Amino acid sequence: MPSQRIPPSEQMRQSLEHFLSEGIEQDDSPRSKLLNLAARVVLQEALEAEQRDALGRERYQRGSEGSYRNGYRPGRVECAEGRLQVQVPQVRGVPGYRSPLMEFLADHSEVLQRLVTEMYARGLSTRDVEAAFTDATGECLLSRSAVSELTDQLWEDYQAFAQRDLSDFEVTYLFVDAVYESLRKQGGPKEAVLCAWGICADGRRVLLHLALGNKESHADWLDFLRGLVARGLRMPLTMTSDGAPGLLRALAEVFPSSLRIRCWVHKMRNVLNKLPDVAHAEVRAWLQAVRDAPTLEAGRQAAADTIAHFEREYPAAMKCFADDLDASLMHLRLPPAHRKFVRTTNLIERSFGEQRRRTKVIPRFFDERSCLKLVYAALERAARNWQKVTITELERRQLDLLRAELQPDPTPTDHQHKLAA
Repeated sequence: MPSQRIPPSEQMRQSLEHFLSEGIEQDDSPRSKLLNLAARVVLQEALEAEQRDALGRERYQRGSEGSYRNGYRPGRVECAEGRLQVQVPQVRGVPGYRSPLMEFLADHSEVLQRLVTEMYARGLSTRDVEAAFTDATGECLLSRSAVSELTDQLWEDYQAFAQRDLSDFEVTYLFVDAVYESLRKQGGPKEAVLCAWGICADGRRVLLHLALGNKESHADWLDFLRGLVARGLRMPLTMTSDGAPGLLRALAEVFPSSLRIRCWVHKMRNVLNKLPDVAHAEVRAWLQAVRDAPTLEAGRQAAADTIAHFEREYPAAMKCFADDLDASLMHLRLPPAHRKFVRTTNLIERSFGEQRRRTKVIPRFFDERSCLKLVYAALERAARNWQKVTITELERRQLDLLRAELQPDPTPTDHQHKLAA
């Protein structure tokens, strides 16, 4: 039986949070269980909102009309993610009360799958939820206040995510990038959503922060990175990014002892864009030989050979390749098995691509809040499916030696604390 003092929706949300933090890697079918738990949370919250609307008051709030809550009875709904067990709130003193929502879902169980997919992978507008819970007569089975309560939960989840303590994450490899989204402002510019994620010393990949950054300026990135430090993020061993000038300046100021790595996805794209199509295959092969060199010295020699071979015919492309070349080769100082994970920001690029696929029917967001809600929902969902990177004991020792070489000061976070202040 559920606790009389803790509503079933809160118990289910606690189970969902526990699963996301503890059980997603050990469970046999994490995706199915995640969606099942999420669907139960959404449905239970909707049932409790329905009861509250019928009584006209909040839980434990006294009323004078003689109606009151009368416990719960077990209920179930069949959907694509299996049978959902819920607790249906009971009401006394309201003649003929029943749950229109449960009756509706008995014949429209696909609504739950659509609702959960949208809420946890994209974010919902009030109109989306109202449409999902509208019956054949055109009547919405939830009040507007109940709908708003459901959709606002995602914003609260984002705010908690953006304020959480980061000191428990021992980030070895840091990644930063941005995605641009349009707001529904007449002639207004796109907003940059700044993103940071990392690979921890135990191999976990974690999404660290998301925030709006206007034009991805130096000031935006500096404020973003200082915020990570203020929340407890320690100096990473490496940091991977594209070549945006404002970002590079901010990284150098906040993490001066970390090894900076230039993203090879961006580098290859920029070089190839300066070539005729017929030259792409040949030049790409030479660039890949540089990227995949066995050692830093071999990479530098391969880069010099590539520039010497192509700069007469393609000077603009080779100038682009030579720009910030040392940062393009710094992944070669890492354990060989880690290089493919660290040399690009491709992980978040794929997540951004998935997020854009989900949002392509919404060309512009209403405001900054809806933009952040949607990007957070998509990326947080994607992050829960990121696989760990295996780090052996030998590789740990190699990383410790490299960190000692780069950061000889035994208290490397002093500089960060000054920046955060």
